[in-house]
Amino acid sequence: MIPRYSRKEMAQIWAPETRFKIWFEIEAHATDRLAQLGIVPKAAAKKIWAMAKNATFDVARIDEIEAVTKHDVIAFLTHLAEIVGPEARFVHQGMTSSDVLDTCLNVQLTRAADLLMADLDEVLAALKKRAFEHKMTPTIGRSHGIHAEPTTFGVKLAYAYAEFARAKTRLKAAREDVATCAISGAVGTFANIDPSVEVYVAKKLGLKPEPVSTQVIPRDRHAMFFATLSVIASSVERLATEIRHLQRTEVLEAEEYFAPGQKGSSAMPHKRNPVLTENLTGLARLVRSAAIPAMENVALWHERDISHSSVERGIGPDATVHLDFALKRLAGVIDKLLVYPENMKRNLDRLGGLIHSQRILLALTQKGMSREESYAAVQRCAMPVWRGEGQFLDLLKADKEVAAKLSPRELEKLFDLGYHTKHVNTIFKRVFGKA
Repeated sequence: MIPRYSRKEMAQIWAPETRFKIWFEIEAHATDRLAQLGIVPKAAAKKIWAMAKNATFDVARIDEIEAVTKHDVIAFLTHLAEIVGPEARFVHQGMTSSDVLDTCLNVQLTRAADLLMADLDEVLAALKKRAFEHKMTPTIGRSHGIHAEPTTFGVKLAYAYAEFARAKTRLKAAREDVATCAISGAVGTFANIDPSVEVYVAKKLGLKPEPVSTQVIPRDRHAMFFATLSVIASSVERLATEIRHLQRTEVLEAEEYFAPGQKGSSAMPHKRNPVLTENLTGLARLVRSAAIPAMENVALWHERDISHSSVERGIGPDATVHLDFALKRLAGVIDKLLVYPENMKRNLDRLGGLIHSQRILLALTQKGMSREESYAAVQRCAMPVWRGEGQFLDLLKADKEVAAKLSPRELEKLFDLGYHTKHVNTIFKRVFGKA
């Protein structure tokens, strides 16, 4: 992660100071429970808290020790002993490094998930507000990038709302799945530490005990977590891509807000580029890059290896920080999005009425023509319009085969734009409920 795409609250979760604070809490809570069991002196457990609870762990000192020990947890425990004194010998009783590392990672991921869910709430709120604002604003729907049939801009935003609502549901489930704690000792058998210690520490940290840790928390949990972030990133990109296409000069139905004093190009003063949504597209790629390594981390050797460690030190901060930044940016883009209904109307009329072709097709079948005959007749009238050779309605009226089935009045009624928006309320009720 780099500062340009980092927000302070999310970045702080991954700061070394935060990590060491969590490590201390894991160790201290475990020592408390061991004291309750009579395994370590209660006075020692109290002193550990008293001496280190408010301590500022010296990151440089821990790094200095690790340069010799080549082991990060031992380096931390050595520094903790420098702070606490002789009672530090009761810390880490019966525990192994993974108990600390894995439990800490899951604390960090759950905290990150909480921030991301708050971000999703902002995106959802912005989408809902703008969707209702443009609930009945007609615009052209496109398939393959080509004009298809009318829809509304509100419906476009409603689909995005529904997608991000699903994203929040998935993230909530992924958070629940990854919120486990392992304090089970070497190879996960609890041989040197009572299982009640794990239960105690888990409760203190807002986690659940891992049913079978094998010394490490199973990485299928983390694979699902990062896969969920990747799907959310893909939803970000989908909406960002839609906005980028709508901002193209030839379309210009919607546009990112362009602030006073903002510059679009170092060479061309007239430019107003979709830089925010282009940035979101790039950030989505970064977040998705975490998915495959997370899945490859699932297959560890026997009860434990550390091939996953270097991966998670990278993808944990990077994926959560980048997605946090992207969701916050997306909420702002939607909230300030410039929408141009007049350009939407212009584009609706651009193909001379061809957007109503399906209605003509269906009407002819209702009048007794076969579907094949109806399709051929409608297409025969449509193709000249593509070449700029008249209006669709005029060509239909002039076609003998079509005119034999549909009167001019009937044809005109089939060009009603409101026909395509008659079920918008139904769609909105499905997406937003009765509100």
